[in-house]
Amino acid sequence: MTVTRKHAAKRRFGLDPWSFGAVVIAGVVLVPILAVGVLALFPTENIWPHLMATTLPRYLKTTLILMLSVGLLAASVGTGAAWLISRYRFPLSRWLEWLLLLPLAIPAYVGAYALVDFLEYAGPVQTGLRSLFGWQTSRDYWFPEIRSLGAAIIVLAASMFPYVYILARAAFREQSGSAEEVARSLGAGAIGRFLRVGLPLARPAIAAGAAIVMMETVNDFGTVDYFAVQTLTTGIFSVWLESHNVGGAAQIASVILILVIFLVTLEKISRRKIKFFNLSSRHRPVQRVQLRGTAGVAATVACLLPFAVGFVLPVSVILSHAIENPESWTDDRLLRALGNTVTVGGIAASITVLAGVFLVYGVRLSGRSLPRLLLPLTTIGYAAPGAVLGVGILIPLAFLDHRLADMIETLTGNPTGLLLTGSAFALILAYCVRFFAIAQGAADAAMGRVSPSLEMAARSLGRTRAQTLREIYFPLIRGSIGSALLLVFVDCVKELPATMLLRPFNYETLATRVHDQASLENLGDASPGAVLIVLVGLVAVAFLARANR
Repeated sequence: MTVTRKHAAKRRFGLDPWSFGAVVIAGVVLVPILAVGVLALFPTENIWPHLMATTLPRYLKTTLILMLSVGLLAASVGTGAAWLISRYRFPLSRWLEWLLLLPLAIPAYVGAYALVDFLEYAGPVQTGLRSLFGWQTSRDYWFPEIRSLGAAIIVLAASMFPYVYILARAAFREQSGSAEEVARSLGAGAIGRFLRVGLPLARPAIAAGAAIVMMETVNDFGTVDYFAVQTLTTGIFSVWLESHNVGGAAQIASVILILVIFLVTLEKISRRKIKFFNLSSRHRPVQRVQLRGTAGVAATVACLLPFAVGFVLPVSVILSHAIENPESWTDDRLLRALGNTVTVGGIAASITVLAGVFLVYGVRLSGRSLPRLLLPLTTIGYAAPGAVLGVGILIPLAFLDHRLADMIETLTGNPTGLLLTGSAFALILAYCVRFFAIAQGAADAAMGRVSPSLEMAARSLGRTRAQTLREIYFPLIRGSIGSALLLVFVDCVKELPATMLLRPFNYETLATRVHDQASLENLGDASPGAVLIVLVGLVAVAFLARANR
């Protein structure tokens, strides 16, 4: 058989290693999602009727209220700030354009700890009010309940409105100045131009940002747990860790998956049905208007308020506690948590990015439909909440781990214990699945910018596919790959729900240490870890700001 016929046979039977590897990687990413469905449909102990009759309606109602409220508030704040920044000049506007990105560096659960510490009975606000008005106890005055659903909505929206702000600002910038001038000539005022021209044209971008916010809200555990708000995510923890019912946890997780899939589908439909095109060959950007006097001050305050709530307040509170408790910085448990976080996050980020590059390159080389079909499906992991992935990973992995331990003991006669679930392997796998979409998206976009002629020239000179990837593609895409590596690492550092479910016994990361200490009302010991998480997040925001100039 000639070499050409051998290659043809390999392609016919799917033996190409790049295509096979791409399918394997996609399978690893998709298996946890499928496992949740299987566990929900075939539970060992079916408590679905009990859940429907008791807690599930309450979990679902609270989740929907939280999700929609946070999405609406974040969309309103992000869109309003983006409109002001892109259409007007006012005091501090050039600084606020980038400062409004900084709340992304603050995990929502850190914002929750700071807000409670600032507004609780013993906090500076209520203490100051009692001192100012001579009140003695809480019965002498009314103050809103801090640990409540409303406070959770505010904290989550303040942390995540930049998702909407980034996309809306880009959409407003891309709009033509001609449309603004026509609307102004027809007598439309500032509000009219926003409602009739700017908002409709930017609606797909705003809808995409709001969908991301709502998906992240469903994923949140630290904030709602600290505020004692019962959602579907907290229900997974209760049913699994307290009631020890895996099937029930999987059934609640399946409800979350349905919600997330609905949001993703709705976002894609909205972008497909609402499309606008710039028909002018002489596109002119919108000229920003200078605001002076009261209008300028109002615009500055409107943009400063979300920045203050989402960034200044939490950073001020945790920094003050970190400075007041210098001994916490040398705590052995904090240093171990830092080492665990860097190790696990670094390994997960490296594996995720390498797998993303391999998958995208394999799909580009493959002429088969299966790898191309699986490529977009691998992004579902990013939409799936960490608690859902925890259920989908731990149960199948525990089954495999027990079989592996039994086999090793049979062959060697020595018990080895659980190698996969008893180590950080499950945690690394969860991070890889959860954030694979970031690496895959970066690799796909970067490789798409490389001319196919370069690859063909390399192959004509005798380079193999692996050599072409290493010598042609990698030098051209390493900037994008480096950014993806950083973003995945930062998300691994901040991830809490999956880490809570999958970490080995007595294994701490910065996120779990901050949550555990804050849950015990020990914000002094929690603050150093929170400061480190914020510093890592600020590095990512700096890269994001640079990319969105």
